[in-house]
Amino acid sequence: MFFDRGTGRLIDAQTGATHDCAAIQTAISAGTLLFRQSGLASGDRVLINYGNRPEFFLDLLAVWHCGACAIPLDARATAAEIANIVAATRPRLSLWHDAPQAPVTTVLADAGVRVFTAHDRRTAVSEAQAGVGFRLDDDALILFTSGTTGQPKGVVHTHRTLLARWMALRESLGTMDFERTLCLLPTHFGHGLICNSLFPWLSGQDLFILPSFRTDLLLGLGGLLDRHRITFMSSVPPVWGIALKMARPPTLGTLRRVFCGSAPLSKHLWKGIREWTGTSQVCNAYGITETGSWVAGLTDVGIEPEDGLIGRGWGTIARIRRRPDAAETPGANDECAAGEEGFIWLKTAGLMRGYFGRDDLTSQAVVDGWFSTRDIGVVDDRGLLYLRGRQREEINKGGMKLFPADVDAVIERHVGVLDVCTFAFEHPLYGEDMGVAVVLQQNDRPTLAALYAWAASELGAHRLPARWYVLDEIPRTSRGKINRQSVAERCAARQPITPGVLVGRDVGGGGS
Repeated sequence: MFFDRGTGRLIDAQTGATHDCAAIQTAISAGTLLFRQSGLASGDRVLINYGNRPEFFLDLLAVWHCGACAIPLDARATAAEIANIVAATRPRLSLWHDAPQAPVTTVLADAGVRVFTAHDRRTAVSEAQAGVGFRLDDDALILFTSGTTGQPKGVVHTHRTLLARWMALRESLGTMDFERTLCLLPTHFGHGLICNSLFPWLSGQDLFILPSFRTDLLLGLGGLLDRHRITFMSSVPPVWGIALKMARPPTLGTLRRVFCGSAPLSKHLWKGIREWTGTSQVCNAYGITETGSWVAGLTDVGIEPEDGLIGRGWGTIARIRRRPDAAETPGANDECAAGEEGFIWLKTAGLMRGYFGRDDLTSQAVVDGWFSTRDIGVVDDRGLLYLRGRQREEINKGGMKLFPADVDAVIERHVGVLDVCTFAFEHPLYGEDMGVAVVLQQNDRPTLAALYAWAASELGAHRLPARWYVLDEIPRTSRGKINRQSVAERCAARQPITPGVLVGRDVGGGGS
């Protein structure tokens, strides 16, 4: 494929079912011929409405062999969301594991989109090798990052931008540590698909695939890592919030490298991951879908973990600037000094072609090859990048700027906390103040009182959340990211914990 070693094997990590290289080639050829016979041509677009299965990757490569562009979708997308994407992208085909439900079938039929299920693809037989039909500058992927309920915002990557990302990673990280890679992230966005899965697999390494964010599987994560002798995995902080406190660690020591992305990684969680996994090669990989995911991280195990520490660029230049808008080309007079907080800008050959059909959005984010992430960060005097948070998450408490991720990083350290989300709420005096929702191992008054007292001692009065809530779970996006607005809305419909419970003096009712 893209690299000289061809693909690795595809393995269902639950069942052990394996596609070896010969089976992979046969399946891709059969799918390519089937899709071509169905009228799929170069430049067409194809919805793939399932992921985290070996068959997803076989279909993806068959689509590419036809010269077409794949649009992986969140399997939880509603008929209305799919209708928006169909209207925006006008796909020719859609691929499903099982037949879509009636409302979606109607949407696809009305738009003239042909449906293929897993059964249709199993009956296809390849009588000859199907050649590769794409060019480097053809569109390869459209990944929707937001807007499926309004105006869709789809990131377009070409084969050239994907190849640039993988080559940069190969040069910075090598490929041997990825020999047996586990993917438990959703495969409809950049982190799970482009880097965690396609980079190792198309580099000739084996890819073990799990359904995403299944709590029952996370509780047995240590045993699964041992059973398949996994050498690499990537994930997001919530995965480790569960695994470190509720799953037994692996015992065979096969893990060589572990990444955690999609949010700043706290020093506490970082050290916990090192201890649990048995490897010091843990890093907070930084990247977003627009840049093909991973663009920076830490490879020097001699540097101690710190809150939000990223490291250095992987085939990418990172600059901290005082403004986030792309109205003008970034200049030297706009660049922050070492240690000065500002907005992260990136320059990389793996940058997206643009937002699909949205030149207006592209021009707001990209200027002269520089991409404005709107993430807030800092580069220290060693040249190491730190991630602080997102501009839109910043809480302005009476003129004092607070980042909810900083508060999350403290509260998550408490032994009784499984998950946490800090958010803003309107305050008549300060304009904004902080609330926090927690998921506890044991929801009782002593635990709450102990947590509050501990948080007060660690955070200080200015950063201590004013409202506290206990939830059964923290709402997250399909990528595992915290949706702070959704958490705030859920909590707004509930009563916060009474102050007496928090300070351990309430012996009557009260609660969340």
